[in-house]
Amino acid sequence: MAEIKGYNMPDELYYHEEHSWARVDGNKVTVGMTDFFQKEAGDIVFVDLPEEEDEVEQGEVCGKIQSRKWIGKLVAPVSGEIAEINEDLEEDCSLINTDPYGKGWILVIEASNLDEELGNLMHGVDTVTEFIEKEIQKAEEEKAKE
Repeated sequence: MAEIKGYNMPDELYYHEEHSWARVDGNKVTVGMTDFFQKEAGDIVFVDLPEEEDEVEQGEVCGKIQSRKWIGKLVAPVSGEIAEINEDLEEDCSLINTDPYGKGWILVIEASNLDEELGNLMHGVDTVTEFIEKEIQKAEEEKAKE
């Protein structure tokens, strides 16, 4: 597990700039939201997910995640078909807060264009560190405006 500026960002994952993560296992890609997202969002109270067998495109909004503060977007990190959604989130969407990379996974995509699309995602400590530093700065600027 890599900790970057107090955020847990596992090395083996790929990250989309909208804070979804992708764990690749063959052609199946498990997707969730990052530790940074859940900490910024606060308590997650509702998750609106796509249906199994829906087709999604990389970068497309395919769900909504609502906290007490705001509504966030779930963006598909890769294109393909939704193979599975995490039914446990219907009962307890706080799993995204308590275990974002484990029990709080959101869905699995059967990827259709993985080789090409992984290159569009962030991967590796240096790239992810740079991204998190920018996001922290953005969040601080937003707070300063309030």
